[in-house]
Amino acid sequence: MTGATGASRLAAVVLTGGAGRRMGGVDKPALPVGGRSMRERVLAAVADAEPRIVVGTTDGLPPRVHGIRERPAGGGPVAATAAGLALLVSRSTSGNRGPAVVEWAAAAEDTVDGGTVVGSMPATVALLAADLPLLTASAVHDLRTALEGAPTADGVVYVDDTGRPQWLCGVWRTASLRRALGRLATRHDGVLTGTSVRALMAELTVAELAWRGSGPPPWFDCDTDEDLRRAEEWIR
Repeated sequence: MTGATGASRLAAVVLTGGAGRRMGGVDKPALPVGGRSMRERVLAAVADAEPRIVVGTTDGLPPRVHGIRERPAGGGPVAATAAGLALLVSRSTSGNRGPAVVEWAAAAEDTVDGGTVVGSMPATVALLAADLPLLTASAVHDLRTALEGAPTADGVVYVDDTGRPQWLCGVWRTASLRRALGRLATRHDGVLTGTSVRALMAELTVAELAWRGSGPPPWFDCDTDEDLRRAEEWIR
């Protein structure tokens, strides 16, 4: 992506939070599928994104991947999304090269001007759960293509085989996602802790994409030991 314009660049925010209660409280994204951790697989699917930001458990991140923790830790996926976007803003506008904690409200004020993201902000951002071991670069490319073909949509997400949207397996217009977070924060007195993903999505115009590829479904997430076994079977 070297030399790409803001309009053509993709960033990625990968959420590693969650208590993993149905799996005994383990660090789910660190669990291996096909010999690689789920987090590693998700990061590989967005290898061409810049920057790549992991929110939550950030130990042992690979080179060129940046980490941040939502505040408070365990504050939920919306708070984690805000933290990831805040770090993206910070890196795009100040050239910060390391992890940083940026207050959401302050970060939201200085990079949106008349609805246009300024500076070197990537125009689109992949927002992904870290427990998607079947996600591929091809699947992410299809999301980006679908968003390009849907000019009135704020983002595109996969739907599973029952038609249910997979909110944390999508690509978004960065400015739209940030404005939605700002509106939601305003209604909740600046506090996003515990806010539902559904509430965030209600602020956005979302297009849906069904997986038509020949491989396993990229939206498949692993919440149980049985899900892990199923993912292993698909990868073989």
